[in-house]
This record gives sequence, C-alpha cells and structure tokens, in this order.
Amino acid sequence: MRYLPKSPAERERMLAEIGARSIDDLFAIIPAEYRLDRDLLVPRQQAESEIIDYFRQAGEKNASGYASFLGAGAYRHYRPVIIDALVQRGEFLTSYTPYQAEITQGTLQAIFEFQTMIAELTGMDLANASMYDGSTGAAEAVMMAVRVTGRHKAVVAATVHPEYREVLATYAKHQSLPSTLVGYERKSGRVDLAALEAAVTEETAAVLVQSPNFFGVVEDIPALAEIAHRKGALLLVSISEAVSLGIVRPPLEADIVTMEAQSFGVPLSYGGPFCGVIATREKFVRQMPGRLAGQTVDTAGNRGFVLTLATREQHIRREKATSNICTNQALVALMATVFLAVYGREGIRELAEHNLAKAHYAARTLGAQPGTKQLFTGAPHFHEFVLETEESPASLAERLLKEKIVGGIALGRWYPELAHCTLWCATEVTTRVQIDRAAKVLAARLEMTERNQALKGQGFKTV
Repeated sequence: MRYLPKSPAERERMLAEIGARSIDDLFAIIPAEYRLDRDLLVPRQQAESEIIDYFRQAGEKNASGYASFLGAGAYRHYRPVIIDALVQRGEFLTSYTPYQAEITQGTLQAIFEFQTMIAELTGMDLANASMYDGSTGAAEAVMMAVRVTGRHKAVVAATVHPEYREVLATYAKHQSLPSTLVGYERKSGRVDLAALEAAVTEETAAVLVQSPNFFGVVEDIPALAEIAHRKGALLLVSISEAVSLGIVRPPLEADIVTMEAQSFGVPLSYGGPFCGVIATREKFVRQMPGRLAGQTVDTAGNRGFVLTLATREQHIRREKATSNICTNQALVALMATVFLAVYGREGIRELAEHNLAKAHYAARTLGAQPGTKQLFTGAPHFHEFVLETEESPASLAERLLKEKIVGGIALGRWYPELAHCTLWCATEVTTRVQIDRAAKVLAARLEMTERNQALKGQGFKTV
C-alpha cells in the first residue's frame, strides 16, 4: 500500500477542522510516559539509503538456511507468485466486506468460487466464507451441532489438535457445554472406538474428531460416524492439513467438516491470519455461522453474485444470529482460491502424493536410526509422523539446531505418556538431503555413546 504524506499546510487544516492546536494536542489523551518523544533509530536524521542499510544489516542477524520439520497445524508449502500478484490488487486488498453487491462483484465471485471448490474437496453440499482459522472453525462447528440437535454435551477426541481443544474449552466455559475427552489406541494412534462408544450418550450433540489427526494418522471415519449417528449425535471432522484432501478420502459420512485452509497458498506469517472453513449438509445451512455467497441471473440473462445468507449479528437480530466471528476473510480465502485454480484437480492430487512420499521416506529413514522408532504404525499417515527416541526431545533439538535443523515438536507438554516423542512433518519443500542430514544427527548419538564408553573403559572421564 502506498504511503501518501500530507503537507504541513494540509496538516494544519486538518487540525483546525477537528479543533486541535497541534499534533501533541491531538494525542494529549495518551499519558505522557507512553508517548515517544525521541528518534526511533539514532539521535540524528538519516538518509533513505542509510535506513535501508540499517534494516538490511539487522535482517542479516536473522537465522537463515535452516531445514525445518515443523508442522502441527501450520505447514510450509510452496506459494505460486501469482497469488500475491492478484491479492495485492487494490480492488481486493482494500475492500472490507461485500455489502453492496453492485460494486463488489469481483470479491463475491472469488468467495463463491472458494465455497464451490471447498465443498467439492470435502464432499459436503456447501461451505461458508468464513472462519478465522481451524481452531475457531472447530469450536463454531460444535456450537452449530448444539443448535441443530438441541443437546448440550460434546465428545472430543484426544487426537484433535491440542490448541483447537483449548479454543473449544474457552467457548464451552461460557456456554454451559460440558465435554468428554476420548483417548487413542497406542498401536494405531486412532481414536479408541470402545472408549468412544462408552462416551457418546443420548445427550451428546457433537463428536469432534480430526483426520489426519494431530499425530498425522488417518482416522476410520465410517466407524466413527456409525457410533455417533447410532446415538443421534452429529459427527464433526476437523482437517488441519487441507492438502491431504488431494489423496485422502473426504469425510463423506460427516455432518459438518471444519478445516484450516492455510496450506492452500496462505503464508505462515508468524501464525496468521489463516483461513478457517465450515462445510456441511444443505439441511443444516441455516445454523451455519458465517456467510454464503451465491449466484443469480438478472432479467437480461447476465450472471451476478450476491450474499445469499448472512447470519451474523451485524446482519440480523442478535437472538437470531448464529455467530459474530465471521468478519471478512475474503483476502485469505482469495489466496486459497487462486492456489486451487493454479493447481487444479490433478495438481492437488500430485501435490498430496509428493507430500506423502516425502513423509514416508522421512519416517523410514529417521525411524531406522539407533535408539529411534516410529510410533503409530498400525494405521496410514499423511505427511506427519511421531518418533520416539531414547534421547530426550530437548537434547535432540539442541543437537539438531547445531546442524541448522529445526526438528519435530515435543509432544510431552500435551501428552505426558509421549514424553520422549516428537511430531515430525515433511512436505514438498522438504528435500531428501535435509532428511538425510537429520538422520545423520540422530545416528551420531550412538557413535558418541560408543566413544564415551570406550574412553571410560580406558579410565578417561567423559562429559
């Protein structure tokens, strides 16, 4: 966005118009101790070239050239350059929300295309535009299930992203919505079906699961749906890795699908903004949070786009509203729309296959190192997997960082029984060289242990 400076004369006129004598007078309401009255950089003015050099030197202090195996709901994928070229156009970048259909046809069409492609990917009848991210999408889906069923309890799988569960707990606290946590099978990493069967009752409104789940394991959706539906509950499936839908069967048995679409061309950006989605059956549409863009035809036969459904407080009476979360997410939804249009149906499948191949090579290679094994091998996984190591995750992370490798996420903070386990991720941007480098670091610990034992045998002290 351009910076358009104002001349001193223009500033004086603006101040006079609002009745302020000076800029300081304008900001007098801010306590003096919180006002900055010094130069941000150095005590003297700097030329533009000096300022650029300053920031360039500061940028060189950042870490670069690291291999990363992080995932857990925020994924590194290649972003085609055409995405930013389109979303930075003023028509999209500066627009807020498409209230006036006659002047926002481009934004409405982009939302409509987004909804259409998401519905096709998830196997649902329709999708909304939109939620803030995957976590709020999951929480809103549970609230939606409560409205649909008239029940007031939820069952949540322990394999749902822990941060998604935290957001849901915040929602539920003030909604008088108790929830039951269901564990997972130690061999497969999938939801424990027997425990789920016992947890779901006639009072359960929603069963929330994730697939691929937090461990990267693909859940048995038909089996989960059978248990939920037999007792009158809705099955909610959360998807934190949208690319998986290129190869993993969509959760057709679900009643509501909630998804994080960040992988579809949305940058990581230190944690947001991301792109949440809810997709569902047509019969539940009036309980869906968010808005729907639809298409119509005028009397001359020209196609046009309108807001077909808007159920937030801003549009209707508060007591009739489904949610007030859905401020305009059209810009990030547009990123996903461009991404999906660029890749196409076959391209998304090839991308998913690429991710699958990289992750399985990484799991085999890393899991074969001494003192290391892959967990949850009893079910298919997508591009994330869990490694158990004899070495503590903290010690392993330290050794990896010395080789400019960011390893997997330690799982002990959320799952005490997995205190020696880390969650690793490999996508299409992960190279075979990086995977092999990480394997060498894992193998080096055994060599170090053997060397220390040999030195001890010779009477030397080791550290």
